[in-house]
Amino acid sequence: MPSTKPPKPPKAKPLHRTPVTGISPDEQIVGAPLLGKVRAYDAKKGEMIILLEESVSAGDAVRVKGRDTDLSQRVERLCVGKRCVQSALAGETVAISVADRVRAGDAVYKVRTP
Repeated sequence: MPSTKPPKPPKAKPLHRTPVTGISPDEQIVGAPLLGKVRAYDAKKGEMIILLEESVSAGDAVRVKGRDTDLSQRVERLCVGKRCVQSALAGETVAISVADRVRAGDAVYKVRTP
């Protein structure tokens, strides 16, 4: 009689977290969760690409800090692949529209608005 074992679920990839030593003191924001680092910037679309370390939703306030960058804004457009979504989870690669130029390697934080 053949064995009818259920298929094994695929193994989840371990979530990569950026170590604090990987962020310069000028880029750190104490108490704000790090969403990730900018992997790329598309100047034509005005979007930054991030591999998320924390979840993010449309309407959240974010701050992009880098050596030459300091940009604060709300997430108005959030896309996973070619689909625009309302929220994305840690581990997903997202495109977020930005109002100004950002650079690869800039740190992106989720911040509270007063």
